[in-house]
Amino acid sequence: MIIYLHGFDSTSPGNHEKVLQLQFIDSDVRFISYSTRHPRHDMQYLLKETDKAVQQSEDNSPLICGVGLGGFWAERIGFLCGIRQTIFNPNLFPHENMPGKIDRPEEYLDIATKCVDEFRTKNQDNCLVILSRHDEALDSQRSAEVLSPYYPLIWDEKQGHKFKEISPHLQAIKAFKQR
Repeated sequence: MIIYLHGFDSTSPGNHEKVLQLQFIDSDVRFISYSTRHPRHDMQYLLKETDKAVQQSEDNSPLICGVGLGGFWAERIGFLCGIRQTIFNPNLFPHENMPGKIDRPEEYLDIATKCVDEFRTKNQDNCLVILSRHDEALDSQRSAEVLSPYYPLIWDEKQGHKFKEISPHLQAIKAFKQR
């Protein structure tokens, strides 16, 4: 089973395309949609829905996958639910780059600092990071500096922020999911 979390643009047709691409790895891909507007509510909702999906699945190696803001959530929710994560161009600093787009962006900073002390150390090697060299929305080099001490990292030379085409990385994701 793969759980897919969209980014800030929940209605982008690219989300459906990514779900279809992920089905080449596992036919059971579950799309969880969340508001993006209310971080504390989103965290509670995503935890509940992810835990429910994991409990309903017989997969011994479930994976949660997210793009952009979905990557922020996938890393944390996956850690809290004890499942592996794959994140594409994660928005690691929504409290900095989302004011005016969401209600209470400061809640992201609160969530990031209160999740679990040193959670990335405890989550070491349980998250696969795929970053675009040409991310027009986020500083991918900054993300690499934050995440590379903890997780394996793959650079993509072609995709932009929304990562429309994930198929070149499906074999790496599949191997990571099954290890």
